[in-house]
Amino acid sequence: MALLKWKPLGDIERIFDEDFPSFSFPSLPKIGWDLAVDMYEENSNYIAEMNLPGIDPDKVEVSVEDDHLKISGTREEEKETEKKNYYCKEIRRGSFERVVNLPASVKKDKVEARYADGVLRVILPKETISQQEKVKVRVKK
Repeated sequence: MALLKWKPLGDIERIFDEDFPSFSFPSLPKIGWDLAVDMYEENSNYIAEMNLPGIDPDKVEVSVEDDHLKISGTREEEKETEKKNYYCKEIRRGSFERVVNLPASVKKDKVEARYADGVLRVILPKETISQQEKVKVRVKK
């Protein structure tokens, strides 16, 4: 099952773009977390990378269950002071979670996660299955 990013105001933008093309409607700000994940294969590993700038690595949890990679965590809310007069406040605070389907089985006990320069990199060693094993299957009548 593919996960779709929720865009609560996307339909409003689409209506104005399609039904009122001459109407100049300002682009609506992005709401929510950018939880994009790059997943690729490198040597005998799958690699998942996610940008998590400003997140304390101790507040990030990475787990593998069945054939899914789950990344979750929190970004703490800063205490607002009376001295700040915000013109715009778009940096999202609070909890987040992203679940990604893995392309194949991985060695769950060998998974590693590294966080550097705002990027979380998860290394998932592929499960190796011997192609030469022959298994005789009995057919019941």
